[in-house]
Amino acid sequence: MKEYKKETRINKKKIFNDPVLGFISISDELIFDLIEHPYFQRLRRISQTGLSYYVYPGATHTRFLHALGCMQLMHITLRSLKEKGVYISKDEERASKIAILLHDIGHGPFSHALESTIINGIHHEKISLTLMKLLNEEFNGKLSLAIDIFLDKYPRNFFHQLISSQIDLDRLDYLRRDSFFTGVSEGNVNSERIITMMNVIDDELVIDAKGIYSIEKYLTSRIFMYWQVYFHKTSVTAEFYLIEALKRAKKLFYKGQELPTTPTLQYFLTKTDFSDLKNEDLYQFSHLDDSDIISALQLWQYHDDKILRILSKSIIQRKLPVSLIMPKPLTNNVIEKLLIETEKIYNIKKGNYFIHQNKLNILPYNSTKDPIKLLLKSGKVIDLEKMNNQVFIKGLSKDIIKYHICVPREIGGFIQRFL
Repeated sequence: MKEYKKETRINKKKIFNDPVLGFISISDELIFDLIEHPYFQRLRRISQTGLSYYVYPGATHTRFLHALGCMQLMHITLRSLKEKGVYISKDEERASKIAILLHDIGHGPFSHALESTIINGIHHEKISLTLMKLLNEEFNGKLSLAIDIFLDKYPRNFFHQLISSQIDLDRLDYLRRDSFFTGVSEGNVNSERIITMMNVIDDELVIDAKGIYSIEKYLTSRIFMYWQVYFHKTSVTAEFYLIEALKRAKKLFYKGQELPTTPTLQYFLTKTDFSDLKNEDLYQFSHLDDSDIISALQLWQYHDDKILRILSKSIIQRKLPVSLIMPKPLTNNVIEKLLIETEKIYNIKKGNYFIHQNKLNILPYNSTKDPIKLLLKSGKVIDLEKMNNQVFIKGLSKDIIKYHICVPREIGGFIQRFL
């Protein structure tokens, strides 16, 4: 694999001014070098919330800032735990910071929006792990412990739980950060309070029982953020059109047509087999960001292919279709009628590029998988839902399901007949 040249720097101490968490100080040279690495710098060009800025103009923050925020929360949490008498070695502290710093390094353009479109069937966590292993080779094995923590192979389980669990630092940062940049105040969680309530018993993460109301607020905030931001009907619609535009581009490339695009994006639009990630795949991926997609869409809105042109223009000019969030799905018969109307209007044979129905599902709290543990005054540890009189928590342990439908504006009135 092609290697990036390392530059010699004298001062490897840095301070980032984060609008959410304040000043973030970097004093570890290895962490400094990882932040400066092109793999990580790419996250400056990856949107944290996909196309949510089509709804909330302030939501232009990036994965780069989120990753730094997670690392800062890890720093604050480990300091709090050490003050409570939890032994944490310097190697463990460094490794846990690195693990959470790099946990999202495998995200592609627009974050989750293109999860399975750019590289078919490959989750971003697998790419993150692969890139972490490459960095480990480049930095002479200094990331080995961080990788073990990331993979939950380290015996002290609480380190991994701080990175990935039902009350991890990743969620505490993105809820507060996304709330800040979107202006959706309902998502603003009190991360300081929750972190202060964290403790460790038998190397497992627990929360002091008196922090239960902060946990309830955190879980409800997550619900609000999903329905108001992540599952907002306009955001979901824009992401659907984006996915369909790339699918159409892939099909045109497959048919032998040439499309204007960056060499990096063309690499992924013309290759079909990613079952075994090659070094060249990862090298190309490390250069792929939001700008590749946007620049392509800007050119494709003038393309001769009608389907690609309509999809691209709709995204670039924000002329999106009519969309609805409904408690029940439309029947297949209704969808078929909508497809026929769409094909008539656009004079095409592929109406499915413009009609979309999908299930939106959120489980606020999973009481059966890695439940949140509470530490009682007696020293006993119990599952969150077993706390006395916690009917509210039990209610959060049920799936909330809604359905999203989008249709071209030209038949927006037509859909009202079936509601």
